[in-house]
Order: sequence, then C-alpha cells, then structure tokens
Amino acid sequence: MKKKIALAYSGGLDTTVIVPWLKENYDCEVIAVCGDVGQECDWASLEKKAISSGAVKLVIKDLKKEFVEDYLWPLVKSGSYYEGRYLLGTSAARPLIAKSLTETALAEGCTAIAHGCTGKGNDQVRFELAIKAFAPEMEVIAPWRIWDISSREQEIEYLEKRNIPVPMKKSDSYSRDDNLWHISHEGLDLEDPWNEPLLDSGMLKMTTPPSKAPDQAEYVALDFEKGVPVALNGKRMDGVSLIKALNVLAGKHGCGILDMVENRVVGMKSRGVYETPGGSVIMEAHAKLEQICLDRKTLAFKVQVGQRFADTMYEGEWFCPLREALCAFIDSTQRNVSGTVRLKLWKGSISSAGMKSPYSLYDASLASFTTGPLFSHKDSEGFINLFGLPTKVRARLEARIKAHGAALPKGTKPGEDGYVATAGD
Repeated sequence: MKKKIALAYSGGLDTTVIVPWLKENYDCEVIAVCGDVGQECDWASLEKKAISSGAVKLVIKDLKKEFVEDYLWPLVKSGSYYEGRYLLGTSAARPLIAKSLTETALAEGCTAIAHGCTGKGNDQVRFELAIKAFAPEMEVIAPWRIWDISSREQEIEYLEKRNIPVPMKKSDSYSRDDNLWHISHEGLDLEDPWNEPLLDSGMLKMTTPPSKAPDQAEYVALDFEKGVPVALNGKRMDGVSLIKALNVLAGKHGCGILDMVENRVVGMKSRGVYETPGGSVIMEAHAKLEQICLDRKTLAFKVQVGQRFADTMYEGEWFCPLREALCAFIDSTQRNVSGTVRLKLWKGSISSAGMKSPYSLYDASLASFTTGPLFSHKDSEGFINLFGLPTKVRARLEARIKAHGAALPKGTKPGEDGYVATAGD
C-alpha cells in the first residue's frame, strides 16, 4: 500500500511543483488540502490544477467563519501590530490552516504532512508548531529544505519539463499570500530595499494605488460590541461579510498599503508589501474607541500585553498556554469597548471623524476649560505638591551638594539644612 502524504496546497508555484516532486521521491499518493480563509480562488479550477499536477484529490476546508471569529477578532481586540506596523495577516491564518491540515491528514490515514514553506521563512515554524500540537508524531516533509531546486525560476523550468502548466506569468511571479484579511507580496524587485514598490504597475490586488484613488473622501462608521465590529454604516453583518464589504470600501480609497522590512523568526530581515484595506480601518477604529473606553493604566498595560500577543502570533505559538492567558486578559479589557467610530477615507489615509460610546470615560465637564462641579482647579496644588515631592527633595540635595560639596556642611546635624537622615546616621 502506497504511502499517503497530505500537502498544504494553494495552487501557487511552490505547491504545484511539490505534488510531482513528492510522487517522484516518495512513491506516494498526494492528497492536496486547501483551507479557504477568504482568498480569491476559482475552486473548480483549483481542483483541476491539483489533479493535473498529480494529486489524487483536493480537499477544501471552509475556514472563513472560524478564521474571523477565533483568530481575527482576538487580533483586533488585542490592538496588536508586529514591530509596530504589520497587521499579521499571514500569521493569523497559518495556525488555523495547519490545524485543519493536520485534522484532514489524520482522517485520511496519512503518515506524513508536506508543506511548501522555505527554510528561510516564518511559515515553516507556524505550520510545524501547529502540527506538533495536534499530531506530535506525524512526519513532516519540507521540500524546500531538502531538494536541489534553489529559485523560483528553477521551479518554473521543473514544471515546463514535465508539461505541467505554470500557475503564473514569469513577469509577475511575486511570492504572494492572500486571505480575507490581507495579501502580501515578496520577491522580485522588492528584494532590494532601495527599490520603490511598483504600486501603479499592477502589483496590487485588493487596493487602488493612492495616486489613482477618488478625489472625493468617503466616511464609514463601525459599530463595536465588546471590542468586536458588528455593523458597517449602520447595517449589522456577520464578521466575514463585514470584512469583505470594508475591503471594497477601503480598497477603493487606497487604504491599508504597507511597505515594510521586518525581522523574521529565523533571524533574517525580509521586505514585503502588504495590502490590508478593511483590516487597517477596523484596527484604527478599535484603537479610537479604546481611547474613550479604557482608563489610563489599563490602556498602558494593554499595550505591553498586545506587543507580546503580536510576537506570539507572529512566531506561530498560537496553541500554547501563554496565548490563552494573554487572550484572557485582553478579553477582560473589552467588556466596555462598545460604541461607534466614524472614519474618513481619502487617498490612502484613514483619519478620525468622531467616536461615541455609552461606556465612554470622557467627561466634557472635566475636559472643558470651563470649571464644572466635579473639578476644582485649587485641588491641583496639593496634588502637584505630593506628586512632585521626590523632585523637590532631589533638587534640595543637589543644591546642597553644589553649595558645600559632597560632605555634610560643618556643624550641620542630620535633619538640618536639607540633610535627610538615614538609618545609619
């Protein structure tokens, strides 16, 4: 009986090559598995492509609802950006895809799982940590770590020699990953950070280049309940529909384009261009709402927790106790993060146009320059005296040292002339 191998399949260049390569090197049956996390795809054509490249079948798993509710909404509530900028589009989807892949492999009786992640990338870590979480004894095959192919050009040659259709044009062979949240572009001219991204050349797939966006701004309103967006422009929607609709609106105005050099898990730097139109609007709106719904110290500490959450997601450690603990804290902060945020979209920019919440901590009578019943300006004097006491003590000490040197002035006893007695005096 032939060995069965489940392959994480996208229909892109790498996985199209891997199907025949596995058959040639392992004398096996390849079961292609694709997780539907909202990527643009002709599923009928994808199945034909998988079969024509040598797979015995294609298993498609609809993961969109789970992706949004169990992965993207926790990301939104955390307010996390990797290294302060990246909206974690690929990172958020990989644990779910790997989990579904592993479940399918077990159900199909496979003894190994293969993936198309390179030895330089983050995704190999994300996939394999998830596989270990659900099938710790499963064999993992990563062709990029063991085959002789060393470039995308050689992959194309490999397919052409076997009369297998190449799934892209040679002139547009960016390495891409897309889902409901984003699309990423890497490789080609982007490998030189001196090169300006060719946004107007057809690179972008979800977003209009800002230079070609409408001259007229557009306003959008998002309603949140407990940190989760539930309505767009007054219309209540499920998460998948809301993100799709917002991708269209924000994408039309060129919003959510990021050109970034990031630090990968394996230690090197990489450059990519990311499109996250709807996600960028949601994250900005959520941050605005938290400004009026969270107190100062909770918001400050949540920023620290959010950074650790971002690192945990980026590094593929989704199925671990730390991530669960971080989410527990984050969820506790979102109980009153409900309300409406209005944003203005214009030529790539996202700017605030108002926010309101029944749980707002913003009190106009306190913030106003007009004195109200809850605040007396005179109270600030005592507060400043106590708050500034350490500063005052330090200043007196420095003044004494400047006047007399480090030694205690002759004839001065502890407690006199600004001298502060210690237990050793």
